[in-house]
Amino acid sequence: MASLNFRPLWRYEDTFIEGIFVTLKLALMAGAAGLLIGLVCALLLGRGNRYVTFLIRAYIEVIRNTPPVLQIFIIFFIMPQIGLRLPPFEASVVALTLYFAAFVAEIVRSGLNSIPKAQIEAGHCLGLTSLQVFVHVVLLPALRNIYPSLTSQFILLLLGTSIASFISTEELFHTAAYVDSRTFRSFEVYALISGIYVAMVMAFRLLFFVIGKLAFRWPIAR
Repeated sequence: MASLNFRPLWRYEDTFIEGIFVTLKLALMAGAAGLLIGLVCALLLGRGNRYVTFLIRAYIEVIRNTPPVLQIFIIFFIMPQIGLRLPPFEASVVALTLYFAAFVAEIVRSGLNSIPKAQIEAGHCLGLTSLQVFVHVVLLPALRNIYPSLTSQFILLLLGTSIASFISTEELFHTAAYVDSRTFRSFEVYALISGIYVAMVMAFRLLFFVIGKLAFRWPIAR
């Protein structure tokens, strides 16, 4: 068995750094847009309009029950046939955003439904406006309940950015394939990016832990 040799990889240090940057950019852009879209979808689901509800439910079920790689292929290869052509990076952001938003919508919906009606009625009895009740009595406690699920879904999104390599988006996994084709050190290349993925995930988990501790410090009623 040939001995391990990571030295040939160091000449591609800048390439790996660029791949990490693109991966983080993909995850953060898709995460932010998906969170906003998912929140809007969850709120519209509770409005009672059956046509809007049907469209949103159809979107969620289609996205959640089809492979993400199929979704990114449709956006990049099929949509140009109807006049919507996107570069690889933008197509990746759109596909990952739609994927993330569908899961966020379900997570937020379950969080909003977890708030007891008696708690909402108590807020109205205290003289709070409907907006105040929604923000302070419904939304903030719901976010506290679903925060672990949202952060876990973002971690999955971060790891899922690797599918963007299928359409030649130059993120970390695509970078690894490029370096492997130049150095022929497959084990070393994929061992290195495995370590990088683990490091990114652990960094985000620590960040989310700190944010959770700072944002949700009020005691839970028992």
